[in-house]
Amino acid sequence: MLILRPSQMVRLLFINWVLLSNGLDEIVLATHLFRPFRFLLYLLPWHWVRGDLPPRGERIRRALEELGPMFVKFGQMLSTRRDLLPDDVAQELAKLQDRVPPFPGTEARAIVEKSLNKPVTELFESFDEQPHASASIAQVHLARLLSGQDVVVKVVRPGIHKTIARDLGLLY
Repeated sequence: MLILRPSQMVRLLFINWVLLSNGLDEIVLATHLFRPFRFLLYLLPWHWVRGDLPPRGERIRRALEELGPMFVKFGQMLSTRRDLLPDDVAQELAKLQDRVPPFPGTEARAIVEKSLNKPVTELFESFDEQPHASASIAQVHLARLLSGQDVVVKVVRPGIHKTIARDLGLLY
C-alpha cells in the first residue's frame, strides 16, 4: 500500500496545480487518481471562460520549468527523442537544453562568496553578475582572475540539493 508523507502530498498537489495553471488539465485528469473525476473538467468555471491558450508544447515547457530541475532534466531527455514526440512539443522541449531562466546574479555572487569564504573582489579582478548561460542545475558567469586570466565560474542553483532530494523521494 502506498503511503505518502504530508510533504509528498503537498508536492503532488503543487505538481497538479502547475499542470492545471498551465492549461494541461487533460494530463491531470488522465492520471489514475483523477480519472473518475474527469467529468469535472466541463463543470469548472475556468474551463468555460479561459481564452486561447499558448501552443501545447509551450505550455508543457513552461510547466516543466516551473516544477524545477528534475522536471527540466526529464524534458531535456525527452527532447532528444523526437521520434517519440509530436514536432511542436519536441521543438519547445529543445529550448530546455540552453534557455532555462536564470536566477539573480547577486544571488550567484553571494553563493560564490559563501563557498569560497572571501568577497568576490578579493577573488576576481571582475565578475559578471549577468549569467553567460543558465541550465537546470547551475549557471555560468564570466570572470577574470586577479592574475588576468579569463575564467568561467559555474554556480549551482540555490537549494538545488534539497529540491532534487525531495523530487527523487517522490519518485521512489
